[in-house]
Amino acid sequence: MTGLDNLTLARKEGWRRFVEAPARTQPETLSREQIRRLDDRSRADYDRRRREWHANLGPLRTPQLAELHEDLWDIVDSNAHDGDKAKGAVAIDAFPGLGQTTSVLAFAKQFHLREVAEHGPRTPEGHERWPVCRVGLTGNTGLKDFNRAMLEFFAHPGTGRGTASQFATRALDCMISCHVRLLIVDDLHFLRWRASTGVEISNHFKYIANEYPVTLVFAGVGLAQRGLLDEVDAAGNPVLAQSGRRTTRLGMQPFLIDTAEHRRQWRAVLLAIEQRLVLAEARPGMLADDLSDYLFARSTGHIGSLMTLINRGCQRAARTGAERLDQTVLDGVKNDAAAENARRELDAALTARRITSRNSTTTTRGHAAATAS
Repeated sequence: MTGLDNLTLARKEGWRRFVEAPARTQPETLSREQIRRLDDRSRADYDRRRREWHANLGPLRTPQLAELHEDLWDIVDSNAHDGDKAKGAVAIDAFPGLGQTTSVLAFAKQFHLREVAEHGPRTPEGHERWPVCRVGLTGNTGLKDFNRAMLEFFAHPGTGRGTASQFATRALDCMISCHVRLLIVDDLHFLRWRASTGVEISNHFKYIANEYPVTLVFAGVGLAQRGLLDEVDAAGNPVLAQSGRRTTRLGMQPFLIDTAEHRRQWRAVLLAIEQRLVLAEARPGMLADDLSDYLFARSTGHIGSLMTLINRGCQRAARTGAERLDQTVLDGVKNDAAAENARRELDAALTARRITSRNSTTTTRGHAAATAS
């Protein structure tokens, strides 16, 4: 799957490429001597394939992703009731870097494939079947922009002119014709919510839940604080209660190391990552045994920060000829600002052995990783 830009999933053609793309093939791991023997062209090709592979290591089936997917299947499948009943919505509310967007897209891909496998690529009326519609919001999005974005997903010719209500009606026609069952609204925190339009937005989502044959899945940061799940508005009126009562809030948590089970989960994800690294000197235990505490401090248990650090570390290790991940290599790699700012306290606690990411009974190299997907 190559050439996907940041706008691809906002269009149905791009969504299809995402859903139908074959799984990437992991490049073979060559020894230093084998790499040295490659001619210039073969070496350039090998390095390119490794760059692309390490930049796209996920998603991993972490406990957080597995739990979220189980909850989503419960809610989406229970919404298969008749059209006269409003469908429950989902709000995935989590801090950045915990993988909520990646997890939602992975679920939506599975859902899309299941629906097409069960019902075929076309509806009984002959329209293209699009089980999923994804809308990604941008800064300070209003209702008209939101409705237009829904319509643009289908490449509808009527996006150039119209009112918010007209865009919504056209989008409804598309979703009914294409048998859309899942409407994903990503980055919902960009929607103007607490301003005077809060009630209008709440009513609009209620309209979608009532009239559109879809399960609404919101994903964003601080949704509860922004009033999405409130019982009352800022003036104390219970105008938001219906949206709050119909919306199930789901979250995602960072990795923790406060219990033996949490430490096992952390080790399992490191072992799963190890299996995916294509470096000449990669070996079992390189991350899970040698760098467990270090990686926890550098990522603060956030899967997004961890994968960013691993990806950049692999790029540097391959480019410089280190061909392994160790503290020397990773010390030279910059991570996201939030992780770097939060690591100092963890570093001190781990160094002083007040906390640890490893269980005393943990076995050494070669233990299988249950979280690889």
